[in-house]
Amino acid sequence: MKITRLETFLIAPRWLFLRVHTDEGIVGLGEPYLEGRATTSAEAIRELEDYLIGQDPRRIIHHWEAMYRQPCYHGGAIMMSAISGVEAALWDILGKSVGLPVWQLLGGRARDRIRLYKGGGSIDQMKEDVARGFKGFKIGLPGPYPKVHATKEFIDQAVASVGEIRDAVGPSIDIAIDLHGAFLPAAAVPIIKALEPLHPAWIEDPCQCENYDEMARIAQSTSIPIAAGERVFTRWAFRELLERGAAKILNPDPCHVGGIFETRLIAGMAEMHYAGVAPHCPLGPIALATCLQLDAMMPNFVSQEHVTLGEGYLKEPCVFPSPLGALNTAANSSTRPVS
Repeated sequence: MKITRLETFLIAPRWLFLRVHTDEGIVGLGEPYLEGRATTSAEAIRELEDYLIGQDPRRIIHHWEAMYRQPCYHGGAIMMSAISGVEAALWDILGKSVGLPVWQLLGGRARDRIRLYKGGGSIDQMKEDVARGFKGFKIGLPGPYPKVHATKEFIDQAVASVGEIRDAVGPSIDIAIDLHGAFLPAAAVPIIKALEPLHPAWIEDPCQCENYDEMARIAQSTSIPIAAGERVFTRWAFRELLERGAAKILNPDPCHVGGIFETRLIAGMAEMHYAGVAPHCPLGPIALATCLQLDAMMPNFVSQEHVTLGEGYLKEPCVFPSPLGALNTAANSSTRPVS
């Protein structure tokens, strides 16, 4: 089997889809997109064509190493997103060629259901989502964020806002709080401390995560788990995050971090450091299908972010809730994943 063509599609509202074609008619799908950089990501895919065309798509690890190590400059958000989309498409091709889902190729399922969480909306909408079966939400704090200094007024407003949501959805529902890396550590620490009585599921990106030592200081100052990783790339960067104790819930994005197998390696390192994995996924249905292959088999999986179940994009959209038996193909347009 040989790769014959790479085809990208700009898809509303902001996504980039990839098809990797082969001479045997098997087509793999991926989502090689970095948010806000769709045309740049598409150009990065074109730059990989000279290497990939003519190759056997089933040599996935070999191709990952070649794409990552071939240029003088390794990594970076754009390049890793392009590599991630290609890598997911190659797994899709391999799964289709042998008639098995990717989660089966990776060792089989570790669970019968996959937990999804939603981005928070209005309180009424969240109550409706709880009634539908959702068990978790991720929210921001009411803005504008002060970034440098957290006043008592801002902290009080934050506590009141989260408290109102907690009262509405009850104690059995997870509420994760994303600070978007917007605060200096001195501002983040008192905010997080004030939120502790409300028992958030995690605090995500309390400051810019590039400074792992500062992230570690924040993590050591609170009983709330700190989550990070959506803007971290490759196993080597995640190793630094884990060894410093900067996060106990990792948010790798399989469409940015290097793909399916790279995310599995990161999840294995997280398990050795007693950390969980809640994959990042603000992208489209192919990205979600990619994540679900991993969610099904990672022992330390926590919960899965998503913004779409594929309505209007997939011939057979994902169903919420649905049994794991519906996760019956690789990450492709006919996937009907578990929720």
